[in-house]
Amino acid sequence: MLEDVRRHIERLIALYEAEKVENERLRAELHACKETGETYRRQIMELESRIETLKLTEAFTAGGDHAAAKAKIDQLIREIDKSISWLER
Repeated sequence: MLEDVRRHIERLIALYEAEKVENERLRAELHACKETGETYRRQIMELESRIETLKLTEAFTAGGDHAAAKAKIDQLIREIDKSISWLER
């Protein structure tokens, strides 16, 4: 009877240790996924910025939509003004 209890405790300890190792592996994998996600988020922001720049460039070249360019510039000025007002607070 006592020997059975000892074997069960040893088995539980072994299972606990295995789960602990698995938990650490999963934490490391989660951390790697978060870093990858952050890298992709920064890349998306950079690409969106490049798209906006290309749209503005196209608007100022021959055949570009000048009304769209003016609207975009107005929007950028409003965003800059808003940022300045936040900084002044």
